[in-house]
Amino acid sequence: MEGQIPSERAVGLALALGFDLAGVARAESTPETEFVREWVARGFAGEMGYLERRVEERVDPRRVLEGARSVLVVAALYDPGEGRVPARGAGQVARYAGGDDYHDVLKEKLRALEAGVEALAEGPVRCRSYVDTGPVQERVFAAYAGLGWIGKNTCLIHPKLGSYLFLGVVLTDLDLACGEREPDHCGTCTACLDACPTDAFAEPYVLDATRCISYTTIEARGPIPEALRPAHGDWVFGCDVCQEVCPFNRSPAPLAGSEALRGQLAPREEWVRPTLAWLLELTEDAWRTATRRTALRRAKYRSLMRNALIAAGNSGEMSLLPQLRRHAEGEDSLLAEHARWAIAQLTSGGSSR
Repeated sequence: MEGQIPSERAVGLALALGFDLAGVARAESTPETEFVREWVARGFAGEMGYLERRVEERVDPRRVLEGARSVLVVAALYDPGEGRVPARGAGQVARYAGGDDYHDVLKEKLRALEAGVEALAEGPVRCRSYVDTGPVQERVFAAYAGLGWIGKNTCLIHPKLGSYLFLGVVLTDLDLACGEREPDHCGTCTACLDACPTDAFAEPYVLDATRCISYTTIEARGPIPEALRPAHGDWVFGCDVCQEVCPFNRSPAPLAGSEALRGQLAPREEWVRPTLAWLLELTEDAWRTATRRTALRRAKYRSLMRNALIAAGNSGEMSLLPQLRRHAEGEDSLLAEHARWAIAQLTSGGSSR
């Protein structure tokens, strides 16, 4: 690290690139990052073994980039889903997932930010950037950078923009001035904890991922526990319930970021309220086409079909029985078992609708 730049210039560059928020935190371990050890030890990570394998790096970003001194954190608001209404016979997809894959979109912006920071510093700068892909706890550093606070639902919440935020980080050896932390505004509110369909919060600010619909529909590869299936409702990829009920998401402030960036991240029409009939007919090739360049690929074809079968069982739609029977008689034992469960739900009147 030969050059040095004012923190406000780095932040200004990030905002000029189209991000809605930007700030700086110190690259060091914190009580919040250190909690990941206890969180993993309590079994809350489930099948996400990659979290434990690099747990020490998740505690201290200086283990990720030797010599790191600062974390430049950015945030981009995504579709808040205004105007979406429940539709009988349709599934729900988490708002962040139906557009161009945010990993790719934001990573490209972060590469530009790295290059810009180096140009401003007028000398070699060591950087490493991540968008939800590396051993860095973005939410913690976003909070320390003053971009919001970590709410009881474990999401970063900005007092004006709410929590529908993509986060990215640039670790750098530049010594940048840090932002001031935003105080916790959750107060006595427990709306997110009370609304969680699967009671996934072990306590305020602590998520048991193994019970979270976002985990079970995306990360888990095996059968979804029967006890959790009715609570899945119509969610086929992820879940937004704990954000939907948050008071800070009711009236987000006007945006300062890039309309072009939000356009890339906006969900494609077919993924706003995908019909279960369409999902259950998808072949793997058709799924590959429909999910091209989206974060929906994370769930894999088999998992998405498993999720759609559960949603069908919860839908009350008897018209889906022929498709469910076809899956029940198929060669995939995982899908067949979930299809039989869905059939039993519909024919016994056990659906959630």
